[in-house]
Amino acid sequence: MERADFPLLARWLATPPVRRWWNHEWSPEAVERDFGPTVDGREPNEDWLALVDGEPVGLVQRSLVEAYAENLREFRSLVEVPPGAVTLDYLVGDPTRLGQGIGSAMIAAMVERTWHELPDAPAVLVAVVAANTASWRALEKAGFRRVASGDLPPDNPVDDPLHHVLRIDRPAASDP
Repeated sequence: MERADFPLLARWLATPPVRRWWNHEWSPEAVERDFGPTVDGREPNEDWLALVDGEPVGLVQRSLVEAYAENLREFRSLVEVPPGAVTLDYLVGDPTRLGQGIGSAMIAAMVERTWHELPDAPAVLVAVVAANTASWRALEKAGFRRVASGDLPPDNPVDDPLHHVLRIDRPAASDP
């Protein structure tokens, strides 16, 4: 993602389906505040645009779980976190693309990319508020399995704290 993408991201964050689950400000100042440090390389995460036929349709964020103490603490309250584990967050920004498998496709693509770019990452873990059925089903369609459920602070204060943690492990190396 580049700063030139911020107006698009702001539009996505303002759409009702994204606003419901991300609960994020979409003003230019808020987008700069929250995404600018990543663009500048001052945050230990990555923001990627998902493209379909060259058109941006979503966002995927990737970081090591241990890069953020709060994330690590929350995951560890429910599951074992192997060293080097990665976590993702994502959104389908174009509401006309919902229900078309875009979410699971972009998650699966980022998992594949993770195995190639982060050879020491043993697993990808994602915590999803249980009420967001479409999100955890997209993870399952991308090959994740539910490994725990429990209370975590929700992103949106209207949500119950119940979350599911889903995990996918690095495939075993096959012999040539």
